[in-house]
Amino acid sequence: MLSGIVKSGLTKYQRSWLPGQAVVRAMSSSGRAPSPYTALAISHPTESVTHVELHRPEKRNAMNRAFWSEMVDCFNEIAADPDCRVVLISGAGKIFTAGIDLMDMAGDVLQPEGDDMARRSWNMKRIISKYQETFSVIEKCPKPVVVAIHGACVGGGVDLITACDIRLCTQDAWFQVKEVDIGLAADVGTLQRLPKVIGSRSLVNELALTARKMYADEAKSSGLVSRVFADKETLMAGALEMAGEIAARSPVAVQGTKINLIYSRDHSVAEGLDYMANWNMSMLQTDDVMKSAQASMEKKSPKTIAFSKL
Repeated sequence: MLSGIVKSGLTKYQRSWLPGQAVVRAMSSSGRAPSPYTALAISHPTESVTHVELHRPEKRNAMNRAFWSEMVDCFNEIAADPDCRVVLISGAGKIFTAGIDLMDMAGDVLQPEGDDMARRSWNMKRIISKYQETFSVIEKCPKPVVVAIHGACVGGGVDLITACDIRLCTQDAWFQVKEVDIGLAADVGTLQRLPKVIGSRSLVNELALTARKMYADEAKSSGLVSRVFADKETLMAGALEMAGEIAARSPVAVQGTKINLIYSRDHSVAEGLDYMANWNMSMLQTDDVMKSAQASMEKKSPKTIAFSKL
């Protein structure tokens, strides 16, 4: 399922990613059916890590019609895959993404079907809700999602990364809430998630209302990203190392942590605590707790523990 370009690139990176880990497992060489995706490339660079690459480098990874549906199919599959514990998202080519592919998407956005205004409006709402799910499915996926951003991250790219759990970028990365420049309000996640990611309502308003670019240093200081790397190669190495650290932990603990973090973000402290108590009254009844405690007492790495699939 992995294109030759991605395979050779990941093989090059693997030498510097996680020493001692298995060589990149290209899905195309595993005897599986060819990839059903045209806008994405899927690979498994290390055990329990799934790499989802935006793969339209010749179009600067612009989000065409195929992308919006393929992301939903891809993450629904990942959510149900017991072999996957962590997801890494990145972009092929020179930049992360140029955002929506206006030429490809114009028909849906500018000419909704319907015999009158009411029916066109209903169809437009259906279309917008469908596009919103493209990024909500990332947040709904119980597996943690790490996104590695290099170069430009424009428009829909900001919608995408704010739905991810951990954001990393290169020193040359920049971010732009571009929608006001093309005559619309961002409608697939940025205006809802960015305020909760950054925390400064004034800064969010500035970025969304002026469409100015935010560069890597400001992105880090504001909390949009947690780490900045010198270039794409070191970014990918660092992202894979981080993904490997997460994948080494109990999947019961990791997935429960993500689900409760998102729940608590959208609820009061009291509601979050009650949800956590209800969650752990069953999730504490796992062998993973004893395995992890024993490894800790013996000063062993979590990577030495064989956790059951989830």
